[in-house]
Amino acid sequence: MTRIAIVYFTESNVTEKIAEAIVSGIKQEDGITVILHRIAGQEIIEGRFENPELFQQLKSCDAILFGSPTYMGSVSAQFKAFADASSEYWQEQEWADKISAGFTTGTGLNGDQSSTLQYMSTLASQHGMLWVNIASSYGVENNKLNRLGCQLGVVSQATKGSVHEVDLATAKHLGRRVAKLTLRLNE
Repeated sequence: MTRIAIVYFTESNVTEKIAEAIVSGIKQEDGITVILHRIAGQEIIEGRFENPELFQQLKSCDAILFGSPTYMGSVSAQFKAFADASSEYWQEQEWADKISAGFTTGTGLNGDQSSTLQYMSTLASQHGMLWVNIASSYGVENNKLNRLGCQLGVVSQATKGSVHEVDLATAKHLGRRVAKLTLRLNE
């Protein structure tokens, strides 16, 4: 059975809506189990993310997607705590050759969200993972995928806690793309 994990943090549940749309895209393909993990405050002890059970699950996954709102041009402190804790698996490259991708959201049309995705792709590269992009041109009329034009991953712009329907469609597209590529690699 192919296993895909999505690890994310959200404060306002907007990033969670993107994660759920990605799950919807993944589930368009058969034979995949999805692990959806929302980083919680009680998992961060004295600034360090601690959840050994999650890391055990991630070791057995074929793909791991990362999600965080963009705060001050990068990932949230909560996501960074998770990323820092993943360094314990870096030395042995336990995530090497797994598929990876990322998603973020912000309130601005250009709130430096691409910086957040660049951080995530660097994290994936540190682990030897294979980064998957959107593979979609952008829709200038806001009625196609990738309305904000970022190729690196899903960028969403939230207004008053709601997510634009095109951003959700883009997330679903990325989920299906990751699922197809993961299945192909596991053939």
